[in-house]
Amino acid sequence: MSKPLLYRRSSIFSVILRIHKLRETESFVLFPGESSSRLQWTFVQVRHKSGGGGWRPKQKVYHRVHDLDKAIDLNKKPSLILQLKSIIQAQKHGSLLLRDLEKHVGFVHKWNLMAAIEKYPTIFYVGGGHKEPPFVMLTEKAKKIAAEESEATESMEPILVNNLRKLLMMSVDCRVPLEKVEFIQSAMGLPQDFKSTLIPKYTEFFSLKVINGKVNLVLENWDSSLAITAREDRLSREGFSESVGDRKRVRITKDGNFLGRNAFKISFPPGFRPNASYLEEFEKWQKMEFPSPYLNARRFDAADPKARKRVVAVLHELLSLTMEKRVTCAQLDAFHSEYLLPSRLILCLIKHQGIFYITNKGARGTVFFKDAYAGFNLIEKCPLLLFHDRFVALCGRKEVNLSNEMQSSSVFS
Repeated sequence: MSKPLLYRRSSIFSVILRIHKLRETESFVLFPGESSSRLQWTFVQVRHKSGGGGWRPKQKVYHRVHDLDKAIDLNKKPSLILQLKSIIQAQKHGSLLLRDLEKHVGFVHKWNLMAAIEKYPTIFYVGGGHKEPPFVMLTEKAKKIAAEESEATESMEPILVNNLRKLLMMSVDCRVPLEKVEFIQSAMGLPQDFKSTLIPKYTEFFSLKVINGKVNLVLENWDSSLAITAREDRLSREGFSESVGDRKRVRITKDGNFLGRNAFKISFPPGFRPNASYLEEFEKWQKMEFPSPYLNARRFDAADPKARKRVVAVLHELLSLTMEKRVTCAQLDAFHSEYLLPSRLILCLIKHQGIFYITNKGARGTVFFKDAYAGFNLIEKCPLLLFHDRFVALCGRKEVNLSNEMQSSSVFS
């Protein structure tokens, strides 16, 4: 898959999702899949339910999770601040002429960053005037906190190396085209220059090889100790014992959760009330054994129920490898061939809405790993995200006006 194709499919997603927003109660979602010879697209009719009365068929209702929708909205301000910080820090003298901002982000997005500069004087200092052209730089307080980023980046390195190894170990050939790794690098937290810094530093784990005319990131050594999923690790940390689970007759609860080594943590959306027959079938699914995501997908029949449950585990693990436990729909779709994902991936995600959530908030559709969130807050944050929170906190909690921001920012002094 060529890089332009990835971006083209992402653009089509944006158009469809904007159409999706026009009708809140009944809409269509378009999700791209792949077959052996050509791209295929699936139109799925979805009715979003946010409360209120009225009869709607259960199989056509996709319940909104407002907290996760809100998580997308709350990320807009931090992303602007962090983007501008990176642009300023990349300049030779640590300052950026305002007239050059358009060169970096384009004419339209420039105005969003200009508004952020004006809105957050505790982070951005604007100088110049008279004969000197206006420029923007970080304030002294912002520079002080920004200096902590190197420590966070250093702490992230072993995490990123292991996550990248696990990403390759799940693929059918233990390799992934480099362009696809680049496509998901921001979600994983990989540095922009990971090709020239991280990969050459760990030659015992990675190599770059040209295969079928494309540069691939190849796994050099398999490590069985890494072939443990986030789900299995959580069970281990919570002290789950198979012997205890086998001795007791544990039944599934009304919220869909079941204490067992093959079960997934479930969080049904508000308003979703499963009946007894649904829970009975769901209990069978929760108890059903399935192959590890780290076993080669070619060994299993895609029609086998155990193999279909394994696909859920692969998606679960892939999202667990990202910093914020979420990816765009286009990023997830890019790995169809590497993980032998089903062509109608959207149906799998909708069917398991107790594990995943698809939101059309923002410019691109996003898939969440629900268990990683408490409300709209990410439960566990990596060192880099903790640094981002600390830097963005300089703007203060309130956003009514500039004077309120300056007052509230003193809380973080």
